[in-house]
Amino acid sequence: MKKYVIRGGNPLEGEVRISGGKNAAVAIIPAALLVNGVCIIENVPVVNDVILLTKIMSNMGAKVSFLDKTTLRIDSTEIHTCAAISELVRKMRASYYLIGALLGRFGNAQVGLPGGCDFGVRPIDYHIRGFEALGATVTIEHGIVNAVAENGVKGTSLSLDFPSVGATINIMMAAVLAEGTTVIENAGKEPHIVDIANFLNAMGAEIRGAGTDTIKIKGVKELHGGRYEIIPDQIEAGTYMVMAAATGGRVKVSNVIPKHLESISAKLEEIGVTVEEDDDFITVSREPSQIMNKVNIKTLPYPGFPTDMQPQMSTLLCLANGTSIVTEGIYEHRFKYVDELRRMGAKMDVDGRVCVITGIEKFTGAAVTACDLRAGVSLVIAGLCAEGMTEISNVQLIERGYEDIVEKLRGLGASIGISDDEPQISEKTGENAG
Repeated sequence: MKKYVIRGGNPLEGEVRISGGKNAAVAIIPAALLVNGVCIIENVPVVNDVILLTKIMSNMGAKVSFLDKTTLRIDSTEIHTCAAISELVRKMRASYYLIGALLGRFGNAQVGLPGGCDFGVRPIDYHIRGFEALGATVTIEHGIVNAVAENGVKGTSLSLDFPSVGATINIMMAAVLAEGTTVIENAGKEPHIVDIANFLNAMGAEIRGAGTDTIKIKGVKELHGGRYEIIPDQIEAGTYMVMAAATGGRVKVSNVIPKHLESISAKLEEIGVTVEEDDDFITVSREPSQIMNKVNIKTLPYPGFPTDMQPQMSTLLCLANGTSIVTEGIYEHRFKYVDELRRMGAKMDVDGRVCVITGIEKFTGAAVTACDLRAGVSLVIAGLCAEGMTEISNVQLIERGYEDIVEKLRGLGASIGISDDEPQISEKTGENAG
C-alpha cells in the first residue's frame, strides 16, 4: 500500500500552480454524453476520479483520449448503452451525473448507486425528485438506479428543499434537451455549477441564471461539439493557502479566480494570516513566530465557507491561540479525521456537527490513515508542520482530488516521499535520496 512519508518543519516557499477544478471536471465529463459530437475539454485535472470516469465512459462506447496531459477529447456519438453498472461506478460519488446525462439524451438510464468519501449518509433524494418532476419514473433495485422517461423528458418548474450542488447539476443536465423550459428554484450557486452551465451553453444549450437562486433551462433539440476550458480548482487553491499559513511560509498560489476564494481568504485574514490578491493569483504568508487567532467557522452553501475546506481549516486552527468552534452545516459525520489528528497531538472534541478545538503549540509526527479525500489532505497539512516524521496511509483517497500533490509540495520545499517503506528523504530538497 502506497504511503506518504513527511518530515515536518519546513516552511513552504515559492509558487504553486492550481489545476483545473476536480468538482467541475467530474460533472463536465459526463455532460459530454449529451453532445452528439466531439468535445475538447482543456485544463482537466489528472486525478483518480477523472481517470475512473474516462474508463466508465469508454466502456459505454465513448471515444475518450488525452490529447496532452490536461486536454481531453470525448466523442459520444456512438454510445451503445444507457447502462453504467460496473464496480468503477461505485468507486466515486460523481458517477451519479451519468444518470442526468443519459436521461437527458436517451430518456433512459441505469446507473449503479455512487460511492465516494464516507462522511455520513448522502442520499440522492433531491436528484430523484428532480428527475421525477421532469417526467421520469425512477426506481432503485439491487443497487442500481433505473430512470426512464417513456414520453421523453418534459420541462417543468421545481424548487429544491436544499440548494444541493449535485442535484442542481444533475437536473440541469437532464433538462437541456427536454421539451419546454425548466426552472430550478433554490438552486445551488457554487462556481462549478456555473462552469457546467457555461460548458453546456458552449455546446448549444440555453441555460440562464447559473450562479443565482433561479436557473432557467430552455430545452434544445441537440448539442454540438466544441472546445471548453475548466475553471481552476477552488478547493485545491484553498488547501495550499492553508498549507502556507500552517507551515509559516510564503506561497504564491497561481491560476486561481480570487472571487471564488473570498470566504477562505476572509477566515485566514481573521486568523491573522496575510493574504494578498491579484488578478489570477493569491499570495499567502505568515511568519513562523506569528501567533494565530482563534476563530469560529460554520460551513454553508456558496458563497459561505465550503464544507470541502472544513478539515483543512480545522487542522490549521489546532495551531491557533485559544479555543475555536467549527460547525459543519452541510454533512453529518464529517469529523471522522479528528481521531487521526489526535494521534498527532490535536485537542479536539466533537459533539455531532460541532468540533471544539483547543490550540496546541505543535503537532508531533505519527502513523495515521486518511479516511476520505479532504480528511486525508488535512493529515498532510498536519504532517508538514509536525515535529518528526508522519506516515500517511490510504493516500489513494487524497489522489482522488489532488493532482501531483507530492511533486507540487516538493517544489515548495516540503520534505515528502512516496513509498511502501520509509524512504530516505532529503530534509533540504524533499527528494528521495539515492
